[in-house]
Amino acid sequence: MDEKLASLLESTLNRGLYQIIISNPRKSGGASKVKIRPVLLKNELMFQETIYEGTKVFHRNCKCEEITSDIENYLINDFKQCEIEHTDIRGIVFSSKKGKLTVKTKRLNEDNKMNNTQNVSLSHNRVKNYILKEGIPIPFLIELGVQSEDGKIIHSKYDKYKQINRFLEFIEDVLPALPKDREVQIVDFGCGKSYLTFAIYYYLHELMGLDVAITGLDLKEDVISHCNELSGKYGYEKLKFIRGDIAEYEGLTQADMVVTLHACDTATDYALEKAVKWQSKVILSVPCCQHEVNKQIDCEQMQSLLQYGIIKERMSALITDALRANLLKAEGYDTDLLEFIDMEHTPKNILIRAVKRDKSDGAKKEEELKKISELTDFLNIEPTLETLLRRNLNL
Repeated sequence: MDEKLASLLESTLNRGLYQIIISNPRKSGGASKVKIRPVLLKNELMFQETIYEGTKVFHRNCKCEEITSDIENYLINDFKQCEIEHTDIRGIVFSSKKGKLTVKTKRLNEDNKMNNTQNVSLSHNRVKNYILKEGIPIPFLIELGVQSEDGKIIHSKYDKYKQINRFLEFIEDVLPALPKDREVQIVDFGCGKSYLTFAIYYYLHELMGLDVAITGLDLKEDVISHCNELSGKYGYEKLKFIRGDIAEYEGLTQADMVVTLHACDTATDYALEKAVKWQSKVILSVPCCQHEVNKQIDCEQMQSLLQYGIIKERMSALITDALRANLLKAEGYDTDLLEFIDMEHTPKNILIRAVKRDKSDGAKKEEELKKISELTDFLNIEPTLETLLRRNLNL
């Protein structure tokens, strides 16, 4: 076993472990993620392994030696990433295509340490696990009104707390796609009050120890001013906020990750176009109101459906996001449409996740573009993202 991995596991496979998450599978069709946590069974410390395969979840309990061997095998053969959360240590392991491991560890100071007795549960069944733990005061969450001073989640903000953690799970999944040998440049277009912008910085920099620089862009001057005050107050030196319009923004020439959350209507398209132009490694987008296709769509074969306003509106939104995903595929991205939060909280719950492929495929690009053109012609629509990419990037 790799010496650094062995040392990390020796230090963390004990009662102080909160969880281990093994993710980013090498192949599709098998397990998508594995989670490991400590449990006490008949006063013996064991480790519960939870394996996620599609809609199925499998559990098994292992001794320390077994789980150590499993983790090594997973990283060599099945997955590219492993994250370890312990009361005293944060660890992350990246596995290359050939199984070479890169191990990074960070010792936690007293302010960031989890309280072992209060936050690490060894019961066989326990409550939902979140990346940002309830009961641990996080300064920006307190300032933004999500937490009380003692780390408890404000009842009226619990949905926001869940939303933040859900988004960080998406960040967790794309970590292997981000550079590890230099500063990671991230842009958040339409950052608003910046709950998620602060969460991204806190997670990547404070918890994971990565060198990141994040720029938040929004049109509201008062919001930008307040966010910059908070960033300075908490010593987040590489988290800055500027006022500007997404379509006109020229402040960067490249970004490793582009985030766009609830950018209204075609503002999402301008953000996606810039991400493609920059060849960003990761794109995470949650579109908001989408009026363009709803105004344009005119298809005789679908009139029996489109005559109903609510159906036309929802179909138009879904068509818009599907076309955006396919355009990103044509530009060399592995793209998924995922549920961001439960439908009971908001109907605007689709997240577009796109990760840049290592190699481009000219034939696949032409095939995707042909399908897109056939669909847009059939519906008599001209989506902004397609127009921007064809005009500016010579698609």
